[in-house]
Amino acid sequence: MRIARIENRPVLLCDDGIVDIARASGGRFGAAPTAPFDDWPAFAEWAAEIGHAEEPLGDRVLQNPVPHPTQVFGVGANYLAHLAEAGASAPDVPLIFTKFPTCLTGPFDPIPIPTGTVDWEVELVVVIGVRAEHVRPDDAWSHVAGLTVGQDITDRTMQFEGIAPQFSMSKSLPGFGPLGPWVVTTDEVADPDDLELGCALDGEVMQRARTSDLIFDVPDLIARLSAVCPLLPGDLIFTGTPSGVGVFRKPAVFLRPGQELTSWIEGIGEIRNPTIDATRRAK
Repeated sequence: MRIARIENRPVLLCDDGIVDIARASGGRFGAAPTAPFDDWPAFAEWAAEIGHAEEPLGDRVLQNPVPHPTQVFGVGANYLAHLAEAGASAPDVPLIFTKFPTCLTGPFDPIPIPTGTVDWEVELVVVIGVRAEHVRPDDAWSHVAGLTVGQDITDRTMQFEGIAPQFSMSKSLPGFGPLGPWVVTTDEVADPDDLELGCALDGEVMQRARTSDLIFDVPDLIARLSAVCPLLPGDLIFTGTPSGVGVFRKPAVFLRPGQELTSWIEGIGEIRNPTIDATRRAK
């Protein structure tokens, strides 16, 4: 099952087009973007019976499929090769931060570049479907609605300003959380614990790895997070980025206006985000 958002309404994507969820369900599931996740078990059961599209997708633009999560968690230092390029050792516990939801944007939306030290970080993003509280790792996947592709865009200068790292602030500027192109349920991928992910800048591959390389995998992250606070339907977990980010290249490489950042995950899809001068967005 693939859940997308078009014209600010949630839709199912079928091979032959789209199904408007609110109309097709007779209002049982609403038109709000969060509607599929508000009662995920009932929605998943209903959606499984949908066989064909109501209408073609046409030239309508796919938007961020999860625009209003209550909580957005990020995980740093979660791939060994990324730690190696940073000259750091493996952590005993995951490094958790938050991205503020206002930074989230769509799969083809521009990324505003406000400084000369903005970096890319492709990530597998988990979408929670069922409230998770004190969940055991063995039960964690049952609380997941699906997976999507994300970029944890980061201003490296802001990240290390002050007496302690500013992870949340540096990763939450407008447009610093592209997501999409849709949410894919785990039954649609061969192995949700082992997916290739990567990104390219103007066609040059910058990152390529597999999610099986995660130090703290998805079930472990859900268990650890849900032991601290409840994970709510529609919440997002950015699970961490592999090696190949710009700041650790020699010389360092950062995003500039006028480029295109393409990000993909096996079995899920691809997002393509142009970069623009941040002053253009402000006008």
